[in-house]
Amino acid sequence: MKRYYQQEIETAPREKILEIQNEKLVKQIHHVWDNVPYYRHLMEEKGLTPDDIKTVDDIHKLPFLSKADLRETYPYGLLGTDLKNCVRIHSTSGTTGKRVVAFYTQHDIDLWEDCCARAIVAAGGTEEDVVQVCYGYGLFTGGSGLHGGSHKVGCLTLPMSSGNTERQIQFMMDLESTIICCTPSYAAYIGESLKEQGFKPEDNKLKAGIFGAEPWTEEMRREIEKSLGIKAYDIYGLTETSGPGVAFECEEQKGMHINEDHFYAEIIDPDTGEVLPEGSVGELVFTSLDKEAFPLLRYRTRDLCVLSRKPCSCGRTHVRMAKPMGRSDDMLIIRGVNVFPSQIETVLLNEGYTPNYQIVLDRERNTDTFDIYVEVSPDQFSDLMGQIQKMEKGLESAMRTMLGIGPKIHLVAPKTITRSEGKAVRVIDKRKLH
Repeated sequence: MKRYYQQEIETAPREKILEIQNEKLVKQIHHVWDNVPYYRHLMEEKGLTPDDIKTVDDIHKLPFLSKADLRETYPYGLLGTDLKNCVRIHSTSGTTGKRVVAFYTQHDIDLWEDCCARAIVAAGGTEEDVVQVCYGYGLFTGGSGLHGGSHKVGCLTLPMSSGNTERQIQFMMDLESTIICCTPSYAAYIGESLKEQGFKPEDNKLKAGIFGAEPWTEEMRREIEKSLGIKAYDIYGLTETSGPGVAFECEEQKGMHINEDHFYAEIIDPDTGEVLPEGSVGELVFTSLDKEAFPLLRYRTRDLCVLSRKPCSCGRTHVRMAKPMGRSDDMLIIRGVNVFPSQIETVLLNEGYTPNYQIVLDRERNTDTFDIYVEVSPDQFSDLMGQIQKMEKGLESAMRTMLGIGPKIHLVAPKTITRSEGKAVRVIDKRKLH
């Protein structure tokens, strides 16, 4: 028997889903108009009022929001309620020091946790399960979202956070974890570590893993499933819309069901903004239909993917999104962290280095490697002998502060990095992600 967390809505007829979306969208438009002056101004610039939006068929009339808007309005400019009504914030790393700060009312958290609970149940979770959450806690949304979803399902929840693999394995084996939630690269590393310690896949009690926050291939999925003896499920989300749980995989493992009663999805041409027909590859755009504190309308995710409404054998009727195939901007996802080249340039200039650099990404033992080669100026180079290591360590520390992740810095001689007559090749990504 197939299991659902909220069966009535997860298996609702398409007509019912559309009815819910229309009702929530009209209410949300009025909420944003009344409470978010920044977005009201964007609507007025297009000659729109809330009365112009009657159904989701009208959503294409609305202006887009992007990360640039979030930076411009930081921290409170897109807040949709009084600050006293908010109970939590989460944040991502910022492109130039300013971070994306998302606010949550208790209502928002309850809905987010419901979405994550749906994902856990879709992966086979019940109140009998032990869920080990190895996503980072704190400002990062990963840990908190799956943690709350696990509670909603009634699972025994282990809030492990990330890192300390030896302790992760000890708790996994001693407390007989049955579901693990983390980045796919960390799941692969745990599998390798278990093997090195002499464990076989059948020695653990795991049955499923819920993995997201970074790109991963079908080949990596199969490797994780083999090394841990589990079924590996994908999950999608972003801080701007709530966090993980915006979409999740079911047993079919052929795309992630978007929680359409909370998020309206569109695929657009990234260059023109034109809405594309179902089945087209384009940029994913989300509208939060019932968030109170941070109600983003037509938010451009920059993720490129495809939507499909083909019937799913699991019985869920919500639209499915394919794994993102790439980005329409220059953002990199490294070990689950969003990194922009502009951040790196900011650090280099602030630390007195040239803006001539190159990022080299690779994947070793299923973990991303992150190297930055930085040219020093001729003046610096003449005084470098004996100081290179100290300077590299200092720059690594500055990068970690800005990015939230530590790259390996390599200081190289002037003119070492190949020049291009066109656009500079800043990133060499050797990872096979798609």
